[in-house]
Amino acid sequence: MRPTRSLVIPALALAAFLPGAASAQNFFEELFGIGRAAKPPVPPRGVPGAPPAGAPLPGTPLPGDPAAPAAEAPRPAAPPRPVVLKAPSEDGVLGQDLMLNGLTGKLKLERAGTAMTARIALPGTRVSQPAESCTVPLAGGGPVALTTEGRPEGVPRYEAAAAECPLRFDVTEGGVLVSTLGPTPLCTFSAADCATAPAGLWGAAAAGLIPRASEFDTARGIADKAVRENYKVMTQRARREDVRPIVTEQAAFSSDREQLCRTYAREGAHGFCHLRVTETRALSLATRLGANTAAPTAASAPRRARPKPAVEGMNPEATGAGGPQAE
Repeated sequence: MRPTRSLVIPALALAAFLPGAASAQNFFEELFGIGRAAKPPVPPRGVPGAPPAGAPLPGTPLPGDPAAPAAEAPRPAAPPRPVVLKAPSEDGVLGQDLMLNGLTGKLKLERAGTAMTARIALPGTRVSQPAESCTVPLAGGGPVALTTEGRPEGVPRYEAAAAECPLRFDVTEGGVLVSTLGPTPLCTFSAADCATAPAGLWGAAAAGLIPRASEFDTARGIADKAVRENYKVMTQRARREDVRPIVTEQAAFSSDREQLCRTYAREGAHGFCHLRVTETRALSLATRLGANTAAPTAASAPRRARPKPAVEGMNPEATGAGGPQAE
């Protein structure tokens, strides 16, 4: 306590010289930090302080405020939609000489007014000599009347139900998928000693398809994707008990396509058959899903690249030049 007393006594002596008791009190408060020096500085008026932690910012509506806007409910995701490829037209095969698997036989679709006819020569093998080949022209080589069946699976369909070998024709781009209407895939002609199996893809010879292999390969990727997307939509819309049959059908399609296309001439070099069968499958699934096949949502073939605009200082006519022409 001695240091304190030693400080207080001189301070009292000094305070005696200050005018008034109030001045002495202020002096002691400032000296020992118990007056205005102990209080924090007061901010000037008009400067707002920071809001306490957790308090809403000014202008933020309170939850119970009737003027507060209701929270926007999340929008439900749009249901998946089927992918529709461009449907083929009969005009693409009219008057062309098509062959089964691009090898044998002859099929030519013709239009007489509003009616459609076909000239068909079916290839086969001799019943008495299976090692020998034979050909049977329907209707003696004349035109066979066809009845239109519309587009029940997305592509134009015609039938020759009254022919010696009842046939169905599903038109593809540059080809026709033929199937039999009878109980078996064979049509036997006893008088000609010939058994025929006309089911399959009738199209052009391999020599005319190989130069387009790159085009077919790109279009095949688009068609495969359309099949996958439509298959996915079909399984999502189906009931639980109906999913297994759809999965089985899709697996069967892959094996059936391989079985059908393996006999097409040089299929591995161009892929024409796999492409057309896949496109037909994609359109069939889209039709079953209720899509409008007259309004395609995806291109079945890649678009051609647009030419780049000429750049100033460049010679657009030059070939193989990567920069301005040298003087």
